[in-house]
Amino acid sequence: MKFLCFSDLHCDQAAARKLVRKANEADILLGAGDFAKQHRGLADTLDILAAIDRPAILVPGNGETAEELTDAAAVWRSAVVLHGAGCTINQVAFWGVGGGIPVTPFGDWSYDFDEKTALGLLQDCPRHGVLVVHSPPLDTVDHDSTGRIRGSSAIREIILQRQPRLVVCGHIHSSWQQQTTLGETLILNAGPEGVLLDVAGEPAQS
Repeated sequence: MKFLCFSDLHCDQAAARKLVRKANEADILLGAGDFAKQHRGLADTLDILAAIDRPAILVPGNGETAEELTDAAAVWRSAVVLHGAGCTINQVAFWGVGGGIPVTPFGDWSYDFDEKTALGLLQDCPRHGVLVVHSPPLDTVDHDSTGRIRGSSAIREIILQRQPRLVVCGHIHSSWQQQTTLGETLILNAGPEGVLLDVAGEPAQS
């Protein structure tokens, strides 16, 4: 199955149009949050992406809430928003959790969760599925421009427990398009350009 993975558009309409063109090469799109910029411009970005007819899994970033993304994504008929929830497409189980994890230093506008809350949102993540999160797991693709590790211990813990075949994230801009593995799990910090991944595997188990 071929995935087009992206994150952190931050209202970049030119990048959104490129994703529309690139979507024809994919079976499913995975959007790992931050479509808006501090809660602004969300509808304009989603209106462009709505031209994509392939199935799409979206999670909110820390720049928009789950409710805001769900409302704006109503125009994108092939998209589903996940936050502490899952779905199955083509016998592959997907789970999504958005927001900044752990709590960011950005202030009240940022849609953030502490690690304990994040574990609750992640607890029903299926084994060997695909996990879409805005924040990366701790000490993977999460090194900021100063080299500081910014990822989530809760997300790392659930990956080690459930061993998803793929984790797609964003949030840490300096790690865009970087890939690594944690156990048998491939982890991608996608970025706004879009990364095509061909991921094989057996149907996920709950």
